[in-house]
Amino acid sequence: MAAAKIKKGDRVVVLSGKDKGKTGTVTQALPKDGKVVVEGVNVATRHRKPTQANPQGGLERSEAPMHISKVAHVTADGKPTRVRFETQDGKKVRVAVKTGEAING
Repeated sequence: MAAAKIKKGDRVVVLSGKDKGKTGTVTQALPKDGKVVVEGVNVATRHRKPTQANPQGGLERSEAPMHISKVAHVTADGKPTRVRFETQDGKKVRVAVKTGEAING
């Protein structure tokens, strides 16, 4: 599989779906599945019965994974950009297509 263009800690914007336009930080990358988990985006709610471990019960909210093609890296000015790879000083680095600046990480 090709190298991941979006990694943990990257700021991304959602391009499609119910959360279109929302931005957040990638908290988990799942490259084998081609998915990412973004903080505060694609929140799933589960109704939980009271148990001994959780005597209160109630609603449990958590971020669900979303496909990596639905998100794009965010530049410093807040606009989405694609990512490409370049070799600089003998190292493979990620570069924002719109601005040409290297992405740390």
